[in-house]
Amino acid sequence: MELTTTQALWYLPVLLPICCAVAWFDLTSMRIPNKLVAATVVAFAVLGFIALPFETYAWRWVHLIVLLIIGMIANAAGVLGAGDAKFVAAAAPFIARHDAFFVVTVLAVCIFGGFFIHRIAKHTRLRDLAPDWKSWSTGKRFPMGFPLAMTFVTYMIAPFFVGA
Repeated sequence: MELTTTQALWYLPVLLPICCAVAWFDLTSMRIPNKLVAATVVAFAVLGFIALPFETYAWRWVHLIVLLIIGMIANAAGVLGAGDAKFVAAAAPFIARHDAFFVVTVLAVCIFGGFFIHRIAKHTRLRDLAPDWKSWSTGKRFPMGFPLAMTFVTYMIAPFFVGA
């Protein structure tokens, strides 16, 4: 894993509340506010500059551009919401290229787990704890910000468990 515990210690205190807010807003309103996407980009602009060597920091901005383009295409194809695409792009600079397979694997698990948890809650009495969430009544649509945020947080805490 290329993400180090030192980098994670810089990132996690700022990204954890952002990710919690992303999941919350997507579950409650089926949207990810632009201010959370912007906060993620600003967090990388500041923290990445501190935590990464300058050349690595500069190249990581390419991750944002590439994933923004991919996200726009996915959104145009109806595969991904615009907020989800923007959040993925904003989070991309934090992720080392060599960790991409790990992140995609974690994302797959988080999508499955998040969908399972959401659907169980939706069809049980757990729904009564948050009856006004828009995500309960959107048909087949699913709040992808929930598993995206889980993935991002999991990646940030992984160095503490797998070593870096």
